[in-house]
Formats: sequence, structure tokens, C-alpha cells
Amino acid sequence: MNGEQLKQKVNSGGIVYGTMISLGRNPRWSPAFSNFGIDYAILDTEHSARSRSEVADYLAAFNYSGVVPIVRVPIPASHYVTMYLDAGAQGVLAPYCETVEQVKEVVAATKWRPLKGELAEKAVETGELPSPATKEYLENRNRNNVCIIGIESVPAISNLENILEVDGIDAVFVGPNDLSITLGIPDQYDHPDYEAALREVISKCRAAETPVLIHHQTVELTQKWLREGARFVLYSSDARTLHNGYRDEFGRIKKVGAELGGDNDSDTVESDEVI
Repeated sequence: MNGEQLKQKVNSGGIVYGTMISLGRNPRWSPAFSNFGIDYAILDTEHSARSRSEVADYLAAFNYSGVVPIVRVPIPASHYVTMYLDAGAQGVLAPYCETVEQVKEVVAATKWRPLKGELAEKAVETGELPSPATKEYLENRNRNNVCIIGIESVPAISNLENILEVDGIDAVFVGPNDLSITLGIPDQYDHPDYEAALREVISKCRAAETPVLIHHQTVELTQKWLREGARFVLYSSDARTLHNGYRDEFGRIKKVGAELGGDNDSDTVESDEVI
């Protein structure tokens, strides 16, 4: 699958599945993701410390995996968008967008790269390009680029209808930790205010025919919001899934060990990763 096929699948009513990469750094990890049954993976550069060259090496390996590589950039700025697209990403997630101007900058860099400045702004504002040949060339060059906009605060939700009027947004991302903090209910994902906020995002995005991905960390929450309309599924992270897998399997092994007189170690705690 490539970025264009990913967009086609979700826009035709399908469901796509992906995860966040917060821990992995060695490019040799990337082929393993092709065996996980996922469609895409988001490589985090907002909260995870990775150099530009490390990201480029990781992306180069990913492009042979059949899993669409997307980079979460540090801030919604064209510099980072084009930097990681040039490195081989097939899309970007721009975090914490709150204004139409931020979104237009991200869309211009994602959809009309390498056009810059006034002409890039005009392309987003009016759809006008220097020539039909330029438009065809840039559409073809950027056809795999997936543009995901982060809606992670109360002000962002209030402005969402205006944001969704910007042409070129392929999906809207919700960061539960950030959103719940701005709602005044940190990490209370069963709180009525949090659930109401997510339903508002889903409703507005459905009206604009824009898919929604919500980055929940448990199977139960992911299933719940899949049923409620978040069909661009983003579940957990490599670090948290590795932690949970070892915790579960070693917990079962240690249970037998305790029955045979071994140490009765305390259970491994839940992962505290917040990304």
C-alpha cells in the first residue's frame, strides 16, 4: 500500500489501521511492521528525540515494507513538513493546529511541494497554479502525500468548521491527552465532557467528509470510538504494545512459577508513556 491507496481506501468507506512509533530507531525494525496487518505507521518526531538522518534512514527502509510511513512533525510548520517529505515520508501529521492559517501552511507544503511563498498560498486559497502543466506535475509528484491535521484543544474544536473548509486535508487527528487537559479533565477518557468533545469532532468531520483518527492506548477505547465513527484507526505505540505483550506473557509464566515455589513477583505496572 502507498499513501494514495491509503486515502482511496478510507475515502471509499473502508477502515485503515495504524500505530505510532515512539521507541524504534533501527531501520531493521521497519520490515517487521509489514507482518502486523497494519496499513500505516506514524513515526513520532514531536515527543521522541530523533535526528533528521535517523528519520531518513527509517523512512527509506519503510518504503519497502508495504506499510505507509507518516511522520508526526514537531510543529505545524512548512519547514518540517517538506523536510520529512523530502526524506521519504508519504505523509505528515501536523500536531496542535488551532488556526486556519496554520492549516493552510501545512496543506500547501504537503500538497504543492516544492512550491513556496505567495504562489503556494495562492494554490491553497484559490486552486490557482502557474499553469495547467505545473498543476498536473505537482499533483502527480505529491499524489502519495497524506495530510493529517491535529485537533487537540478546545480552541481547535471551536474553529474546526473553518479549518475543514481548507481544501487538501486528508484526515483529522485527535490527541486524547492534550485534549483532555484543555477540557480540564486530564486523562479522564470516560468523562462526559471528553466524550462530547470527540462526538463533536466526529460530527463536524463527517459533515465535511473528512476521516478522523483518535490516538487511544487501549483496545476497549479504540473499539468504542471505531464504532462511533473513527474509521482511520490509530492504536497505541510500539513502546506500549511491547510493554503490554511482555507484561501479559511473563505474567502468565510467573503465575506458574509461583505455583511451583518460585518468587511471587508483583505485577508489572501499566505503561506510563504519553505521546
